Amino acid sequence: MAKVNLTAGRIREFVTDKPQAFLWDAAAPGLAVRATRSGVKTYVFQGRVGGLPIRCTIGDVLAWSLDEARAEARRLQTLIDRGIDPRQEKKDQAEARRAAELEAKRRELLVSEAWQAYIAARRHKWGVRHLNDHDNVAKTELAPLMSLRLADITPERVRAWLRDEVSRRPTRASLAYRLLRAFLNWCEDSPDYRGIAASGACGSRVAKDVLPRPGRKSDCLQREQLPAWFEVVRRIANPVIAAYLQCLLLTGARRGELMSLRWENVDFRWRSLTIGDKVDGERVIPLTPYVAWLLSRLPRRNEWVFSSPTASSGRLQEPAIQHRRACAAAGIEGLTLNGLRRSFATLSEWVEAPVGVVAQIQGHKPSATAEKHYKRRPLDLLRMWHGRIETWMLEQAGIPLPEEGSEGLRLVADNSKKAIL
Repeated sequence: MAKVNLTAGRIREFVTDKPQAFLWDAAAPGLAVRATRSGVKTYVFQGRVGGLPIRCTIGDVLAWSLDEARAEARRLQTLIDRGIDPRQEKKDQAEARRAAELEAKRRELLVSEAWQAYIAARRHKWGVRHLNDHDNVAKTELAPLMSLRLADITPERVRAWLRDEVSRRPTRASLAYRLLRAFLNWCEDSPDYRGIAASGACGSRVAKDVLPRPGRKSDCLQREQLPAWFEVVRRIANPVIAAYLQCLLLTGARRGELMSLRWENVDFRWRSLTIGDKVDGERVIPLTPYVAWLLSRLPRRNEWVFSSPTASSGRLQEPAIQHRRACAAAGIEGLTLNGLRRSFATLSEWVEAPVGVVAQIQGHKPSATAEKHYKRRPLDLLRMWHGRIETWMLEQAGIPLPEEGSEGLRLVADNSKKAIL
């Protein structure tokens, strides 16, 4: 290749009527000006990597000075001398720039944007109440954080926000903090959002320093309250809610487990219920006589045992409101739906039911070694004790069990009373 000492004048005068032509520089090895028939001129570099020729574009002659082009040519030759392919270096630099641009864009992401992605990804796994909790806290307690960048969520920021919320509404602040922590954990598990928020933004130290110590929940029906509770609950105008609340007490199930019970999981012949279980996936418990009587009188509108003609899901959604009204009418304060589950476990001690039996019926994870590895009681044994628990509760409430094969009950309460709810 003929080489000349490149100058600005020679570059300006260099033209060709061919598709492309090269004017090689004598001062910087491998540097040339490439001209095309259309008049476009660029600096290029040519060298050898692994014995094979390579060619790299440096840039337009209007954008690069001759001195800059020579310096770049020498740098590229130095890379080759060190065993580095200039083309790979250029590719790596381009990828690094793209990564930097993407990271800069990620760093500008708002909490509200990531929150919406989180809701969309998780909503199919949540119940209506849990989804409503997320919607509500996003508009209230978490609202001060929603307009911030996700990158601005640090332990210090969360601590300041939480301290302010606790001073005004400590219970709601605790809920909002738990939901925020779950959200940030999800972000760390998601490639698109990982590493944006500061590590430990919702660490245990933040909660210990700011959140009030949670009180131990103890709402539970007492034996002497059973008559009043059953009376008002059985007078609830909605028979599905009335049956649901009684079954919740008499089975000791979690509210969501019972609410999602399907007819296909109710076996009237062999007297069993197959209930979804958060520990083992599902568990089979006895279908006791009074619970069977309650379920047999429910309308079969769809697949759900506790159905609702108005809910979009087709099943019962929020029985807590009716339960609070019933408890207020009975003069029972502070009894929650989970308190009914607690009541089952507590009241079962009156019949001296084994703790392991009660735990297996309720779906509690076994704690003792013997319970974990050796004792799995058959349904018949569970039925014996479960029946005793139900019979005792109904006796305390003044409600007789249905006779075997009967289709009705003799109601102790005055049925002439109008529904109070």
